[in-house]
Amino acid sequence: MSHDYRIKLYDTLSKSEKELDPVEPQIVKMYVCGPTVYDYTHIGHGRVYVVYDSLKRYLSLRGYNVLHVMNITDIDDKIIRRAIEDKKSWEEIVEEYTRDYLDGLSKLRVSVDHHPRVTQHIEEIIEFIQQLIDKGYAYVAPSGSVYFEVDKYDDYGRLSGRSEKELWSQEQEYLNEKKKPYDFALWKAAKPGEPYWESPWGKGRPGWHIECSVMSSKYLGDRFDIHGGGTDLIFPHHENERAQSESYYGKKPWVSIWMHTGLLMVGADKMSKSLGNIIPLKDALKKWNPGTLRLWYLHVHYRKPLSFTEEGLEQVDKIYNRAVAAYELLHKLLPESKELHYLRSEDLKIARELLNLSAEMHRALSDDFNTPQAIAVLNELLSIVFREIQYNPKHMLTLLALRTLRTINYVFGLFEEKEVDRESELLLNGVMRVLIDVRKELRRRGIYDLADSIRSELLKLGVQLMDKGLETTWITVKKK
Repeated sequence: MSHDYRIKLYDTLSKSEKELDPVEPQIVKMYVCGPTVYDYTHIGHGRVYVVYDSLKRYLSLRGYNVLHVMNITDIDDKIIRRAIEDKKSWEEIVEEYTRDYLDGLSKLRVSVDHHPRVTQHIEEIIEFIQQLIDKGYAYVAPSGSVYFEVDKYDDYGRLSGRSEKELWSQEQEYLNEKKKPYDFALWKAAKPGEPYWESPWGKGRPGWHIECSVMSSKYLGDRFDIHGGGTDLIFPHHENERAQSESYYGKKPWVSIWMHTGLLMVGADKMSKSLGNIIPLKDALKKWNPGTLRLWYLHVHYRKPLSFTEEGLEQVDKIYNRAVAAYELLHKLLPESKELHYLRSEDLKIARELLNLSAEMHRALSDDFNTPQAIAVLNELLSIVFREIQYNPKHMLTLLALRTLRTINYVFGLFEEKEVDRESELLLNGVMRVLIDVRKELRRRGIYDLADSIRSELLKLGVQLMDKGLETTWITVKKK
């Protein structure tokens, strides 16, 4: 593609857009922070998953081989607390909410290439921590906990923009055993009754941040292209990941581009489990089509906050249903469309508009993955389909419109394009043609009651007729 279509993404570290320049040619390695499985996945999480899935789809469309890794944190303070509250084992908690998470991904049509779990990587985590100790970046406390010594890493705070060390303090209960209050845990000594693993420093379990450094690098290498997550992870999680990984490997940058999605808001507050204002993804999927949810997640730029309102989802649902109707219409019209050896100037003008829409889509998605602008392209495409092509299909125009719509759908993942039984489709088209011709004759003769009855009965069966004068087209819709 031309220079205008070089892919640029906003990098949180440099606070600027950077051109994607993969560490390995034509391979994009992307790590996204996944869930801590102690509660149901909510629709705020869904936004993160859909954004990076759609980005992966676009990069694949552009010819990149994308390796997408997203972890599952299956041991953590929150999991242990939930197990105590529910009077269950921590393994039961993990199993229950991992199933919910994976089910949500499947329904949202989100594809992840690999899902590493913390508890399956304890040996690698211990080795990583030991190397940080040997290199002088970490120390063992008397309790057996291990801490990263922040002052030994001279670039701490640049990712998050936090320069005052007193703002970095974490884990207050451990302050008395740290060299500095802002040092953070790599390994936590086990407390009575907690799950633990054996280590050179005694029984314990990994700290939260170390797991992502270990698993991302294990599967993507000591340098990779994109690290993603929500803006709430910039500090301390990603700041700490960057510090311990660059200290371990002695390479900068460890990650080429740090990407962060905006929070999901309910009124003036972010959606979070701690505030109790969450909407479980499983509940949202009972009310809204997965394609509607995906389009809703993408209709606001990924770096901006997204506000939850029923009205907003209803408006997006209309666009989704219109896109599905356009796809079915174009798919049906294509074999029927006229292959002419001469096109009018008006037809050529429409063809140019369709080609320009395809170019505009690439321009938008190449510029920091501007999905709202790409959705504006989708809306213009739908207008052309229903205004120009529906009642006067020309083969080239129908083909160009269908090709552009399928490309947008590939990136956005709105609906599945199912294989069609061609013989059955031809039979249905033939039957509908007869019904439409009969109804046209009834309308010509002024027998409107019977013509309207045919329309109503077909709608009950899931077929919607659309009239323009005496000309009629049809699409399949949800049964009423």
